[in-house]
Amino acid sequence: MAETLLDHKSVQFEFAKKSFLSFIEGKDYLLPYLKPEKTPLLLMDLEGIKGRYIELKYHFPNFNVYYAVKANDHERIIRALAELGAGFEVASTEELNKVLSVGVSPNRIISSNPVKPPEFIEYAYKKGVDRFAVDSFTEVDKVSASASRAKVYVRIVVPNEGSDWPLSKKFGVDLDTALDILEYAREKRLIPYGITFHVGSQCNNFRNWFIGIKTAAELWEKAKQRGLRLQMLNIGGGIPVRYSYEALSIEDIAYYVKGLLQKFFPILPYELQMEPGRGIVGDQGIMVCRVIGKAKRGEDLWLYIDTGVFNGLAEALGGIRYAFYLDREGELKEWTIGGVSCDSMDVVARNVALPEPEVGDFLYILSAGAYTTVYAAPFNGFPTPEVVFP
Repeated sequence: MAETLLDHKSVQFEFAKKSFLSFIEGKDYLLPYLKPEKTPLLLMDLEGIKGRYIELKYHFPNFNVYYAVKANDHERIIRALAELGAGFEVASTEELNKVLSVGVSPNRIISSNPVKPPEFIEYAYKKGVDRFAVDSFTEVDKVSASASRAKVYVRIVVPNEGSDWPLSKKFGVDLDTALDILEYAREKRLIPYGITFHVGSQCNNFRNWFIGIKTAAELWEKAKQRGLRLQMLNIGGGIPVRYSYEALSIEDIAYYVKGLLQKFFPILPYELQMEPGRGIVGDQGIMVCRVIGKAKRGEDLWLYIDTGVFNGLAEALGGIRYAFYLDREGELKEWTIGGVSCDSMDVVARNVALPEPEVGDFLYILSAGAYTTVYAAPFNGFPTPEVVFP
């Protein structure tokens, strides 16, 4: 019996089409912005963002949710989440000022960047922010010098396998070193407050949460044996969204994480924290751009658009594979998507299944709500995307 082979181009394009239609379904307020006069344009759904935060709070009821401002620092997003009661994770003076400017109290702000400029620590502490992540003795010294009674939480290293944007080994320490850092913080008259880890951005591997929580529990017990009374466990970010494939759901991750906490922390920490960024805004935005050229080079078909990796799609360089939708019918072909700049690195994606486009067609890049405008620069003189909230 002959096997029926799946047409991978059709599967890819239909998935993108389904994602596009799902994004705009029942949202008439988005429709006028799908064919704008000026592109590129980042179309953000503020109601969807608020809905995603509410979904997180529903499935993680015992967690304080601190939105990672780095994912998308637009004032409208910060204000909307602040009105819902969210906390915020910041890494710089500029991020902190954006959050404070909408009236957020400092006690709803944390800083989990393990290596911070000394002037930021001093400024944040003077503004009332008193919770800082550390992962080195040097960082403890810096915090102690500028924030004498701050609460510090140590970052442990966990695997990032299965994450589309792994965090390599830039941050985090092993269990024994983490314990020594917490003891050193106490010696420096800081408050050893808790433990944090990060499973990697866009994580679709349950095992990373398993190792993170299990290791944190071991460290928690060792700290207790040394007279350290920790209060907080922070599970970082990593909540994935749909790109060119389905992702783990918030509900499934929450069910798994709560089971792990029940297993490894018979008595829950006084405070549980999480820091979603991409998980709140990632699939709540569409990049609307136009086709500006096409060519055949050898056997490869090239499609050129009016944005690129330097102007808003930098994550394409690091492994994120966006879904692309073009409102045309016809034979599907595989295209390489080239960006607007004259830099040869400016390649957004390869092997993208699309029907034959024409110059001037609108191309929709899905799940572009996170790490687009915050990475963007007007390289080569080309503009960063205009951001629209209908």
